Amino acid sequence: MSPFRIALLATLILGPALSLAGCSASSADEDASTGAAPPRIERVVMLMRHGVRPPTKATVSPEGTHDRPWPEWPVDFGELTPHGYKAVALLGAWDRGHWVEEGLLPEAGCPWQGDLALAASAKPRTQDTARALLEGMFPGCEVPIAFPASAADDVEFHPLDAGATRMDPARAMAEARAMLPEGGEQALVAENAARFALLERALGCCSATFCKTAAAASGCGLDALPEQFKSSDAGRPKVGELLGTASTVSQTFLLEYLEGFPMDQVAWGRLSRDEIGELLEFHRIKFLYEGRAPYVAAHAAAPLAKRMVASLLDGARVTVLVGHDTNIADLGGLLDLHWQVPGYPRDDPPPGGALGFALFADDDGGRSVRAFYRAQTMDQVRELQPLGDDNAPYFEYLSIPGCDAPCRLPDFEALVESKLAAADS
Repeated sequence: MSPFRIALLATLILGPALSLAGCSASSADEDASTGAAPPRIERVVMLMRHGVRPPTKATVSPEGTHDRPWPEWPVDFGELTPHGYKAVALLGAWDRGHWVEEGLLPEAGCPWQGDLALAASAKPRTQDTARALLEGMFPGCEVPIAFPASAADDVEFHPLDAGATRMDPARAMAEARAMLPEGGEQALVAENAARFALLERALGCCSATFCKTAAAASGCGLDALPEQFKSSDAGRPKVGELLGTASTVSQTFLLEYLEGFPMDQVAWGRLSRDEIGELLEFHRIKFLYEGRAPYVAAHAAAPLAKRMVASLLDGARVTVLVGHDTNIADLGGLLDLHWQVPGYPRDDPPPGGALGFALFADDDGGRSVRAFYRAQTMDQVRELQPLGDDNAPYFEYLSIPGCDAPCRLPDFEALVESKLAAADS
């Protein structure tokens, strides 16, 4: 058996965890009138996005769509930055502090076997993020971090790319296009005309060379890029080059801000923090059409969804799976979960943010599941702010559509199974 398989099995056989901000108070309030003891958290599993990184490739936007060079970063394309590492470590320290308050993790020393399980994708930035989180939670302690040996083995975090599942491209595209407003891609682009204008102002778009290459008239804009949706090689719907470029550029401006670049270097000094947040709507749009169609989400999120349910049933007290924004978007789409971190659009997954599930146990033996989202704000990351009761990260419990509160564990399992069945129907 491969080391990865052994580590994966270990995460599923390790075992009450965690109370995150807001949980104890709300549970106590709910039970005060009945005199019943509030439910206690048994386990938590989180799917976390990696921390701050540079762009994943040199070409952020097509040549001629920006009038100045992109800034230099301290690490190679797509790698976790030292600043990003520190921000995640601060988040880990906050996580542990809250879990210690509930008596679920040791106040001092290293975790016991079964306290904490960590796993990451095949990408180095996710593995480094897991190390940063561990350093913040348990400085100087060793906890194994499971990850695939190669991208070809990454059947959980990248099941489509690894060939672990295949979609019918026509069906996937049909479901994605059914979500478009009346008028299709053109109407969607028109709805975001003001955002495109803001993006072009930040870029200094567009040069005559670009317009000539794009066979557009002099003085053209980003709308010279194709807007039609297309399918990836694995069958996932992809927004057209126009919306895809807008998403990549807006995310790059965000990462510059989070990394702590001087404001005259963030989007070349042409955007405020709030304007960056406005442009992130393009990032939300990308994930809406590429990952939230039921058929697509059932294929793309299935391996991680199954693993998270297994971890709730018989895993470590705290399980953290470190992946990518795509993973979180897919899982959110699968279960129709919605969140909004302050400063970000609805459902946008910030660097270091996590979508998770907490398993609660009642005194009568009943068990229920609650979904939650936890993330730092933009300025908490940019300024590397220490986190505590007076400066907590965003945390919110989320409703689980199709499973009335309290969402009993058997009902949650049945809901996940019914959603995944869309992949086979």
